[in-house]
Formats: sequence, structure tokens, C-alpha cells
Amino acid sequence: MSTTSPVQLTHGHHHGHDVGERLYIHKHSSVHALASHLKILAVLSFILIVVATEISNWLAFISYFLLIVTAVLVAKINLITVFKRALIEIPFVFFAILMPFFGTGTVVEVGPFKLYEAGLLAGASIVAKGTLGVLSAVLLSTTTTAREILRGLERLKLPKVMVQIATFMLRYVNVISDEMERMKVARESRGFEATGIKHWKVLATAAGALFIRSYERGERVHLSMLSRGYEGQLPHEEPKHNNAKSWSIALSLPVSAALILLISNTLTITIGK
Repeated sequence: MSTTSPVQLTHGHHHGHDVGERLYIHKHSSVHALASHLKILAVLSFILIVVATEISNWLAFISYFLLIVTAVLVAKINLITVFKRALIEIPFVFFAILMPFFGTGTVVEVGPFKLYEAGLLAGASIVAKGTLGVLSAVLLSTTTTAREILRGLERLKLPKVMVQIATFMLRYVNVISDEMERMKVARESRGFEATGIKHWKVLATAAGALFIRSYERGERVHLSMLSRGYEGQLPHEEPKHNNAKSWSIALSLPVSAALILLISNTLTITIGK
């Protein structure tokens, strides 16, 4: 008989088995150990500094990229995994590639192409800043579970109603996903295979049944919560102790970025003179 207590089950590590945790990669690193709200603050501050940087300041952007790579290595995350997940920005890259062909102002000839300088700068800005923003978000999602991110947002004083809605949504994505899988297995065990438009009626019926089951299950869960004393606030673990070391590790990314921006701007002004 298992001796695992409910508390142990609640406080255990999430290894990414459900829908809401599949981006999380469990490692033992100083980045993983940080409280979620500190990581959120660090990432948001870093992104704000990146956005505030002029696209012509290439030295700063190269340094920002090296900072992110360093943070990924400190978190013990595979660089290939991070870059693969960052490919989600490819549609925006295609949009940025088209921008130099449209616009007004100075025209720059690059081989057989005539490109607009303003479009080139705008496209480069989207690619550079967008890539750094995506890499930052990937770093946050691989070192912090979805539940911890929501808890961090709550500690950062995001309205509790919004946090609870997001928490329930996260939970019910998994519930509905499991229900869909069971219904799919039930259909296939009876020899059903969707091959064309003639099977849409069956799929529509299944979707309706899934909606009704989900609604009824939500009603049952809500009644259960009320019977256990739910008054609009979800229970949670005690917050981690945030000492000076934790703050220094979390703020090292945005502070380093701010120093890079300051130094690069100073160098640019000096060279310009």
C-alpha cells in the first residue's frame, strides 16, 4: 500500500505530463529554483529594455542575445530545444521580410532588389526584438510550470478573478482533452473512422456530447467546491522565501541588459563625436 500523503502529491514536481505543463522541463538549476513572480518580473523588465533599444544599436542586440543564451545554459536547458520552440515566430519573420518592399522614403538597392530603408529598419526591428522576446518567453515556460506562472501573477497583484479563470481554464483543458481521447477510443473501438464529409454528422454529435459532459462536470465540481467552503479564493502553497540571493539572480538579466544599453549608447555618442 502506498504511503504517499495528499500533501506530497500536491507539492510534488510537475514533469509536463498534462496539457498545461508540456512546455516545462524539470531540471535542478538556480533558475528553476527562483520564485515564479521574480522570473516574470525579470523577463518583463528584459523585454521592456529590448523594446526601448534603437534597432540601429546592433552591439546591444548581439549582447542581449548572448545574455539569453547564457541564461539558458545556466538553466541547464538544451539550446536546440529552445531554438526549436522559438520557431513559432516564423510567420512574423515572413511578414518582416516583406516590409522592405513596401513604404516610402529612401530607396536602397540590394542586388536586383530596390528596398525602402524605413521598411528595412522596421523589418529588422520586428525580427530582432521579436526573437529576443520569444526566446525570453520560452526560457520562462521551460523553467516554470503553468501553475507557478499563475501563482506568480497572483503575487504580482493581478486581479484574483482573472487568475482563477485562467487556473480553471488550465485545469479544464486537461479534463476536456482526456474526455475527447476517451470518446475517440470509443468510436474507433466500434470501427468508426472519419474519412469524409459524410462523417461530419457523427463528429458534430460527438462535439455536442462533449460540450454537455463538460458543462455538467463543471457544475458538479463547482458544487463540490462550495460544499468544501470555497469563498472565491483558491488554496495554495506557502510562498517561497525570497532572500537577497534570489533577487540578485532574478535581476541579473534585466540589470545586465540595462548596463549594455547604457554602455552601447555612450559608445555610440562618443564615436559620433
